[in-house]
Amino acid sequence: MKSKVYDVVIVGSGIAGSVMAKTLSQAGKSVLLLEAGLTAGLNTDKNGVYYNYMDYLNTFYKAGAKTPNSPYPKIKDAPNPDVLDVQAITATNSPSTTGYLVQAGPLPFASDCLRGPGGTTLHWLGSTPRMLPNDFKMKTLYGQAVDWPFTYDDLKPYYEMAEFEIGVSGDVDGLEWPNTPPDKQAAKTKQAYGKDYVFPMQKIPQSFLDAQVMKIVDVVNKKKPVEMGGKTYQIEFAVTPQGRNSIPNPAYPFVEVVWDKKQKKLLLQKDMWWNVEENKLEVLKDKSKYEYLPVGAVWDPHTGRRCEGNASCVPICPVQAKYNALKSLYKSNKNKITIKTQSVASRVLYEDKTGKVTGIEYKTYAMGDSLTYETNIAKGKIYVLAASAIENAKILLASNAANSSDQLGRNLMDHMCLLTWGLLPVKAYPFRGPGSTTNISSFRDGPFRKEHAACICPVDNWGWGWPTFAPGSDLENALTQNISGKALRNRLADTVPRQILLHYECEQLPEPDNRVTIDPNYRDQLGNYRPVIHYDASEYMKKAFASYKHVNDQLFAAANIQDFTGYGANVNPDFVGYKGNPYNFWGAGHIVGTHRMGATKKDSVVNKDCRTWDHENLYLAGCGNMPTLGTSNPTLTTTALTFKAAEAILKHLEK
Repeated sequence: MKSKVYDVVIVGSGIAGSVMAKTLSQAGKSVLLLEAGLTAGLNTDKNGVYYNYMDYLNTFYKAGAKTPNSPYPKIKDAPNPDVLDVQAITATNSPSTTGYLVQAGPLPFASDCLRGPGGTTLHWLGSTPRMLPNDFKMKTLYGQAVDWPFTYDDLKPYYEMAEFEIGVSGDVDGLEWPNTPPDKQAAKTKQAYGKDYVFPMQKIPQSFLDAQVMKIVDVVNKKKPVEMGGKTYQIEFAVTPQGRNSIPNPAYPFVEVVWDKKQKKLLLQKDMWWNVEENKLEVLKDKSKYEYLPVGAVWDPHTGRRCEGNASCVPICPVQAKYNALKSLYKSNKNKITIKTQSVASRVLYEDKTGKVTGIEYKTYAMGDSLTYETNIAKGKIYVLAASAIENAKILLASNAANSSDQLGRNLMDHMCLLTWGLLPVKAYPFRGPGSTTNISSFRDGPFRKEHAACICPVDNWGWGWPTFAPGSDLENALTQNISGKALRNRLADTVPRQILLHYECEQLPEPDNRVTIDPNYRDQLGNYRPVIHYDASEYMKKAFASYKHVNDQLFAAANIQDFTGYGANVNPDFVGYKGNPYNFWGAGHIVGTHRMGATKKDSVVNKDCRTWDHENLYLAGCGNMPTLGTSNPTLTTTALTFKAAEAILKHLEK
């Protein structure tokens, strides 16, 4: 039987794949979506979706280690990278094969992602800051890395689409621009966001912990600013934009992202909206009654309409107040989209002479641990790989495709996080509210980027859980000291509410030797390649560790925060030394690079529209396109790039 030829075949239902599928299907294009994970979450029966999500929650409640992937299915035929599999790499010639990722070192790659419906947005924190304008010009301004093939201003309209799609809560006036005098902050904001721009929803209230920390640090700023590299800095706090529901902003005017056939552009529309129940685009009849409507739980729009402060954003929001990609996928045109789950893409097929892609080979398994599978080929006019940066690279390497530049798989990046922790002089009560609502923005940009990495520093609302597994470890330590009864209760009541954790998320530069490769000796249960990861921390990064630890030492001392930070190989396997001092880093889960965009095919994999240079009908979506990382969580930027690519695909199809 002849296979159906779709307008577009998409691999992956994370945020890039789901936003792409929604946008193209609403524009009337036929879409086939291939998803490696199980059906859970894609069922159009709302009751089925509800029970699937409840299964996730029950698994999470029972899990001993509440790691990012702990609530979700562990599928042998579509395995996930998992932080629990990260181990120190010994000085041997044999890579570590403990988990799905084959870790070739010298350092282990410390971040994971989720292969399944909704992708990593099921377990992300939800932070959605934009990249800074200077982040797009690293080579020009600081002599480091590369420039993007366009500017911040070029991406600005797509950032607005992304903020609509995710439903960002935030306060534009609460943003802080690094190294900018107070009297020029408003002008910078106006330039970057526009005169009257507002987020779809008002900011999530900043936590009680944040208020206490800001009050303490305000005294520090007045007493003695911190010093770094011979220059003094005020510690500046910014409201963190977030992808979780709060109170709709009455000044927000937009209703939907719509394809305008006449202008051949995607536009944020005030007059047209997508009626999910009727499955069609409609004219908004009474604009005076409109307000931005938060998208609640997929199974019940009345659930998850407001963040309840459950503090388990990573790894799961119990009510789906946090955005996940299934919310976008649910808004697809049901008459135009076909979804095939348990279908693992293995190769891209193309004509040798022209480079034109002719199909995606995929393997469909019956159950998550099946040893048998069917091999099929998906046919389309346009093809989009929208898996993770690691999976996209692996599939293309297995296909010997899209690599005339020799940049495929290279330039793997993450935010390498330096954690510091201590006890505040007052009780601030972590775990009240989302995982983080405020960040220190002082070091996001500046001339120091010529010498070492910039960083953003979220004020964490999870106590010492990340580095020490508190509060469980607090109880264990007390018991080992024979503290019990009333003394134990008093100790925990005094220390746990005073715990403060900061993490300095340091930008990693694109380095060609940090990369994904494949090796026929390492395959998964379906016979597909496992990614082989080569990873290290550069001198540029190590200087950043030393600089921010120096800043933190000053901050803790001046704020009377009792420092309990400790580093070493026994603390975390991601251990590096620099100038005689030990440092640990933790992964941020921000997997970026591997098929970067650029201005020429000599030094990049895709062009500014995310189309591969080598294959005219193959587009890549996701964080792998980003040439540099900056200091922003990458989800908002990759969503903006997805809208930009979707617009290019619609133009391509209508030539």
